[in-house]
Amino acid sequence: MDSIWESKERSLKRRIRLDRSSEELGQQGYRRVICNDPQANAPFNYRGNSISTTKYNLFTFLPKGLFEQFRRVANVYFLFVAILSLAPFSAVQSVTNIFPLVLVLSISLSKEAFEDWRRFKNDRKINSSFVEVLEGDTWVQTTWSKLVVGSIVKIKSKEYFPADMLLLSSSNDEGLCYIETSNLDGESNLKTRRALENTWKYATPYEARNFRGEIHCEHPNDLLYTFTGNLVMDEETFPISTEQILLRGCSLQNTSWIIGIVTFTGHETKVMMNALNVPSKRSRLDKKIDILIYFLFGMLFVMSMIGGISCVLFINPQLWYLELQIDTGDIFSASPKAMVGVLMTLSLITLYNTIIPVSLYVSIEIIKFFQSTQFINKDLNMYHEETNMGAQARTSNLNDELGQVEYIFSDKTGTLTQNVMEFCMCSIGGIIYGSSLSDDQRSDTYGMRIPSEQLHVNRPKCEFYEKGFNFCDQRLMGGAWRNEENPEVCKEFFRCLAVCHSALPDEESTSKEINYQVSSPDEAALVVAAKNLGFFFHRRTTTSVIVRESHVQGLGSIQDVEYKILNVLEFSSSRKRQSVICAHPSGQLILYCKGADTAIYQRLEDNKSPIAVATWNHLRKFASEGLRTLCVAYRFLDFSMYQSWNAMFQEARSSLTDREQRIHQVAELIEEQLILLGCVAIEDKLQDGVPTCIHTLLQAGIKIWVLTGDKMETAINVGYAACGLIDANRRQLVISSDTKGDSTEVEIKDWVKQNLVFYLEDGKEHRITNGNNTTLVIDGKCLEYALESDLHESFFELSCQCFSVICCRVTPLQKAQVTTLIRYNARKVTLSIGDGANDVSMIQAAHIGVAVRGQEGMQAVMASDFAISQFRFLTDLLLVHGRLSYVRISKVVTYFFYKNILLTLTQFWFTLFCGYSSTNFYDDWYQSLYNVLFTSLPVFAIGIFDQDVSPKISKQCPQLYKTGIENLYFRWQLLGRWLFFSIFQSFIIFYFSILTGFSGKRLGKILGQWDVGTLAFSSVVIAVNFRLLIGNSFLTLWHFASILGSFVVWIIFLIFYTSIYSIWDFEENVYGQLLVPISTLDFWFILCLSPVAVLAADLAFEGFQRIFMPYDYQIIQDEELSPTGRNDQQLSKGLRAWLLQPS
Repeated sequence: MDSIWESKERSLKRRIRLDRSSEELGQQGYRRVICNDPQANAPFNYRGNSISTTKYNLFTFLPKGLFEQFRRVANVYFLFVAILSLAPFSAVQSVTNIFPLVLVLSISLSKEAFEDWRRFKNDRKINSSFVEVLEGDTWVQTTWSKLVVGSIVKIKSKEYFPADMLLLSSSNDEGLCYIETSNLDGESNLKTRRALENTWKYATPYEARNFRGEIHCEHPNDLLYTFTGNLVMDEETFPISTEQILLRGCSLQNTSWIIGIVTFTGHETKVMMNALNVPSKRSRLDKKIDILIYFLFGMLFVMSMIGGISCVLFINPQLWYLELQIDTGDIFSASPKAMVGVLMTLSLITLYNTIIPVSLYVSIEIIKFFQSTQFINKDLNMYHEETNMGAQARTSNLNDELGQVEYIFSDKTGTLTQNVMEFCMCSIGGIIYGSSLSDDQRSDTYGMRIPSEQLHVNRPKCEFYEKGFNFCDQRLMGGAWRNEENPEVCKEFFRCLAVCHSALPDEESTSKEINYQVSSPDEAALVVAAKNLGFFFHRRTTTSVIVRESHVQGLGSIQDVEYKILNVLEFSSSRKRQSVICAHPSGQLILYCKGADTAIYQRLEDNKSPIAVATWNHLRKFASEGLRTLCVAYRFLDFSMYQSWNAMFQEARSSLTDREQRIHQVAELIEEQLILLGCVAIEDKLQDGVPTCIHTLLQAGIKIWVLTGDKMETAINVGYAACGLIDANRRQLVISSDTKGDSTEVEIKDWVKQNLVFYLEDGKEHRITNGNNTTLVIDGKCLEYALESDLHESFFELSCQCFSVICCRVTPLQKAQVTTLIRYNARKVTLSIGDGANDVSMIQAAHIGVAVRGQEGMQAVMASDFAISQFRFLTDLLLVHGRLSYVRISKVVTYFFYKNILLTLTQFWFTLFCGYSSTNFYDDWYQSLYNVLFTSLPVFAIGIFDQDVSPKISKQCPQLYKTGIENLYFRWQLLGRWLFFSIFQSFIIFYFSILTGFSGKRLGKILGQWDVGTLAFSSVVIAVNFRLLIGNSFLTLWHFASILGSFVVWIIFLIFYTSIYSIWDFEENVYGQLLVPISTLDFWFILCLSPVAVLAADLAFEGFQRIFMPYDYQIIQDEELSPTGRNDQQLSKGLRAWLLQPS
């Protein structure tokens, strides 16, 4: 177990590159781009801008396509049988084995060719798009494919960028432009890019042609949100960041034009380097089908060996009538006997090849595709009206896997919650402002006496309410904060909210309807809060922000204050804070900082001050109410100290190696001795229906883990609100590094180890007496140690004993590590669900990845297997579509297993009957078309339309889902039952058919070998098709049409095939063969008797099983058909009462 986990963890860390070390750049050198001189870049052999996303070309299509097809074990088997059938000893015509294989491969390759042709046409369309390139002092149109590194290009509004480019200038006087990145990351919010001030002047062809410089930057990589490089111009070096980079695939918006220099082209652009396939996933059922194929192959080999050995033992010179002493040349030789046994075994392999269905994989693919496109994608129960989006199955391979999920790993923000932030409370100078929940409301939440949706509605809305702002406190509103005890603290607090951000107003306006383009919803809530509290951020330039402040003397007076932005220290997941250094019009330098409490408190000048202590208590109070919190701080800067620091900062920004790390180190030098102003509390409400959904999933036997980056108190509160993950009657095991204070790393690790061992032993005793009613809560610091090689097994065992697990303060990598740990150690089906880029690694690490379309772009969607708009839709996705897909696919596979063994065993009994020879019982074409024509339609009927209970009942009785978790429909015991009935029924059909051959003598009409074989084959076709009427739970017109249609197709084929002389009928076996048997009564009698006899046994067993050992769904079906005529509400209560009884 350890080796599997460790190897998977290593591969996971290799695959998930959350932050590239710049040291790699230094080791490999840097990329050099000579600007405005494409010929000078020719020696570097940079790739062209033409792209190709096709999998094949004219020369590789056949070899590569065939290689992909023969990766399936069944296709390799059929190729082996086809080759054997070419040998002289083959019992069947080679064309009857080659034709089905070629047909299946042709269908699959045609599908591949069609999809690749569409990709080729799309590539050709993109490569032939036009762009304006500077040649001399004029703009010349050329195609994208001819674009080269170093060229200067002009892009107009609404046009897409053809390559990764450095922004030189724009129609905006300050080198500003707006871009949309929806094609890159799915985010529709406009983003800004700013050219370096030194390149603004290159705005005309005449000026641009004189531009000279070199770009020294990182080598091509797939990191969308980082860029390291410098522009060397006029012997000066200017640092380049993502602010100056325009990526291929993005479009120019709200800007007339821009001019840029091509830095990366074609497949070296970031968007193309991200165009990699997500990890290939196969369902557990698909893997079991492979095992089943191996079993059938083993069964085939055993049957062939029995026939071969029996043939050797049967051959005896005393059997003179066989004329074994006559030399028949290549056809047959009775000696040596060992060779006879080998050749007979190989001959029987070709004869029994139908035991493995050639159309199995193709049929399952078609069924799954139909389930995805027609059922999941078009389910109105998963349609979200607000976003006008339904569910999306991005792959059809995992439909049945949705019906077997046992672990769900869920993000919190944007997944369980709406990710629509509202500023509702704050603490300034140690005083709480805003409306808080009462103690009764809070206890009701913990005790689950009222739904969490009602809880959020109970928070009052003030008269100034607008989107993002639900704050009620007259002590601050309307400038009343000037009368507070610490008005200067309030003023700096509001200034920080108005200045320390990266928001951009859509337009200059004083109305409440102004929209901000922001990187996150909580940032928008803070800017809107500052506006409503008298500090209205309404304009941004390249170097400053303008805030309309109403704190001046005299009510109603306002003034525009321009803060010159000197430096911006960006937020990152590792820093957990953002800082802005600005200059007030008075000349005072101020650093404003906002961020997580853990990041701010360790940088305070005095974290034991009364304000710090009071604010810390307020933070815990806010978190206990499920609110997101941020701390706000500032410091005044000495000008000389700032100058020396800024020199180091500019040096770090210009570094080509370890740039990000050096910037962080320099930022640490100035983000210290901060003065705490207070904290904000932002409400992120639960999505509609989340508690009900989680309650239903828990009843279905699914374990739910919450993996979040929020504080422990917030995560615990959500656990209470989310309907039963935590409640007052459930024991909590909390492992938090906060309790260890300033302990060393070694001490914390030893403490985590002691806790894991203690809780593990104590939990076993507790579970015996109290059942599985424990919740484990662990933070990211402790989880880091718990996932190490010497502790992860203890953590795994402890977590498996718990009812639910909540991991807080975790990183994206830790989310993926936890998912991987459970996936490869518990060996249960896992599902990860999230909405943001930080959830991508977790989504890809699970068996099934589900994305929630939310406020954080489309990166999670692009990496997912399924996409939904609300968490509550998981109920329909799993309990309805997942469960039905699992049941249907299981029935399809077992049905294939049954019908092919039944046909093959009748041939096996005939082998034993006719002296252990490889004589055909059926015509070769009968066997070849058995799966393709005569029994194919019912397969699609059962795989698409079968339904044991209605979707409504599936959600009302979630316990039905446990059949998938326990894999009751694809157990080896169930396959053994199908095997027993196929053996029994094949013998009955064979025996009855052989008796018909003997009985025909009484009428003077002797039925020959092919007559008896046709009778047996007809009986098999009728039996296996009508067997569905017994096994199906939900019969529709399509079921009857498919069953009757299959039999009609067989009759038409039989009449046509036996009436026309065929060049493939070398021995004239069937030409005119149908005339004699249909004229005898025995033929028709046995044709009716054989299917009835074999299906009677199935019917008897099904009846016995339904009465004495019923499945859950069968009891529900009986309830629905109850003559008492109960209505739906009574039925629901009755079913729940029965299903909730302890087993």
